[in-house]
Amino acid sequence: MPPDPAATRILVVDDHRRIRQPLAAYLRRHGHAVDTAEDAAGMRALLRRHAYDAVLLDVMLPDGDGFALCRQLRARHDLPVILMTARGEIDDRVHGLELGADDYVVKPFEPRELLARLQAVLRRCRPGERAIPEPAPEAPVAARVHRFAGWTYTPDLARLEREGAPPLRLTTAEARLLEAFLARPRQPLPRDVLLGLLTRPGEDVGERAIDRQVSRLRRKLDARGDGPLRTLWGRGYVLAADVQTGFA
Repeated sequence: MPPDPAATRILVVDDHRRIRQPLAAYLRRHGHAVDTAEDAAGMRALLRRHAYDAVLLDVMLPDGDGFALCRQLRARHDLPVILMTARGEIDDRVHGLELGADDYVVKPFEPRELLARLQAVLRRCRPGERAIPEPAPEAPVAARVHRFAGWTYTPDLARLEREGAPPLRLTTAEARLLEAFLARPRQPLPRDVLLGLLTRPGEDVGERAIDRQVSRLRRKLDARGDGPLRTLWGRGYVLAADVQTGFA
């Protein structure tokens, strides 16, 4: 049976056939159109021929570093990326998120977990040209938005917008960080508080990782030199703006 043309198209890149092929089959059973590549060269060839909605990318490929490839995918194709890694060290996972990965899974992983993470990423990104059609509601469904310092942030899409500028899509880590500040406007947030708000159970993330994430988010918010994210020396960080929450 040919794939449904409305299905989301996923590219799985892993040099281990025993991981690549069963994962592709599992995703196809759950309604996705899937292509596979065993190395970076094969990935690039497929990207030249097809448009994809997301890439599942192994960190350790025989002809390329997955972290560097992740950065290239975001810069050149603006594609959501989920890293698949055998490296369980927290620094590696944080590094991947800092380079623009939308999420990560650590091998060996449960296919159900990866599928859930993939579906969450696809819901946030919503690529319009390949969105799965849904029945039209009787009335448009309003999206929840936060407005602050001239910005509009839509959590469901992880998207920042400002008049006169193209919209920005945040990574998973950036979105979690911004939402922590939006929930506590004008409230100083020490690094240890941010660590508690942002890390998952069992993770051991250092304060330097929080500083790097804040710097990345600040660069996006500082489009005109008037960014609202401020450093309070010795006290942490603060969103120096009022926040209005409503619906678009």
